[in-house]
Amino acid sequence: MTIKLQRICVPVDFSETSAAALLYAKALADAFGASLYVMHVLVAWVPNADFPASPELYASLEDAARKQLDAQLTPEEKTKYRAQVDLVMGTSEFVEVIRYAREKDIDLLVLGTHGRGAIAHMLMGSVAEKIVRKAPCPVLTVRHPEHEFVMP
Repeated sequence: MTIKLQRICVPVDFSETSAAALLYAKALADAFGASLYVMHVLVAWVPNADFPASPELYASLEDAARKQLDAQLTPEEKTKYRAQVDLVMGTSEFVEVIRYAREKDIDLLVLGTHGRGAIAHMLMGSVAEKIVRKAPCPVLTVRHPEHEFVMP
């Protein structure tokens, strides 16, 4: 069996673990000659009585997310990896990552996982775990930035 990776997607949340996942994705893209898809899900705030989100606040969050997302790769890396960088709006990170992977026919998802404790996991669930269970392609999870890939 031959493994052929043409499209590698990295969902980023601008954390250290997603930065580590991006390092792995770049190394894999180099090894396989694959294109990189870097995406971020901006969760839509549903206004409620406790904290109604104004359109101005949401526009500010969207602008900040676009700037952070654009900074994930240098202009040279965007060319080198034939990168597609997308900000996706949605109500669930997990749902939007799965949808994106299907729409773009992604061959591999590389994502950081925060490795929360058992109680936090029980209460909140794990976005990474949900993605692993439902992804239309293999998923590589990267947990600790201190275990970064070392280039020879």
